[in-house]
Amino acid sequence: MNSAGNPPPSPQRCLIVGCGDVGRRVARRLLTDGMQVAGAVRSEGSAASLRELGADAWVVDLDVPETLAALPTAGASVFYFAPPPTRGERDPRMAAFLAHCERHRPVRIVYISTSGVYGDCGGALVDEERPVAPRTDRARRRLDAEEQLRTFMHDTGVPVMILRVGGIYGPGRLPVERLRRGGFSVICPDEAPYSNRIHSEDLARACIAAATCGRAGGVYNAADGHATSMTDYFYRVADLYGLPRPPCVPLSEAQVLGDAMRSFIDESRRMDVTRLREELGVQLAYPDLEAGLAASRTGDSG
Repeated sequence: MNSAGNPPPSPQRCLIVGCGDVGRRVARRLLTDGMQVAGAVRSEGSAASLRELGADAWVVDLDVPETLAALPTAGASVFYFAPPPTRGERDPRMAAFLAHCERHRPVRIVYISTSGVYGDCGGALVDEERPVAPRTDRARRRLDAEEQLRTFMHDTGVPVMILRVGGIYGPGRLPVERLRRGGFSVICPDEAPYSNRIHSEDLARACIAAATCGRAGGVYNAADGHATSMTDYFYRVADLYGLPRPPCVPLSEAQVLGDAMRSFIDESRRMDVTRLREELGVQLAYPDLEAGLAASRTGDSG
């Protein structure tokens, strides 16, 4: 038993729902630790890639609940990384998955949410007790999934752990091609709002720590604890690859930026990761952008 009173994950029963970059990183770590890992993916190509790692693979479509019928959730530690749909304020995919889990109950569920559920915090340091105030439909969908999971835990007793994650970066996830294409601007450094990031390998570590050390109902901010800005991020990546830095505009001219970029400047917060470090015991391999970007360039991701 761990300090939260939960048994450790069974070495025979780990299921990852949504095996993109972070899911595959989690799978590799679990397999190295001798776990039996299964992954739920959307395509045969992704299934083949997962099997090459040594994991089992199930092709499912969370938008078609009937495809979940054989998914091996019973007795498994589940890592749920699948995104919600791209529209609306609800997450029907989570609803379909939890309906399946009611009949085939897992041991626990770890869910990746977003720090966007906090909304704009005016640059304040934000811990997990901060009231949520999502401002975008994307964040509202994630909050809906969180609330569904809490209801499921209340009704079934299955422990749920939630990671509220900042921006994810790492090998293969840097905006190099966008910088090469150019044609976009950023907010000038002295006015750029705070944003938060975490290296993909550190996020994988955090997910496994949540499964092994997290308390039932626990919410954990997942970031490196060194908030900078989106401008700083683009500048650092450009410098790393010897590319021109994008031009900057004052905050008063933010309307010239595209919708995607504006979504990063409409909210500002600094994530407090004390609980991640102290309760989950996560020691970040990449505690700031300097370390994380260098590793992402070389491919040495730990």
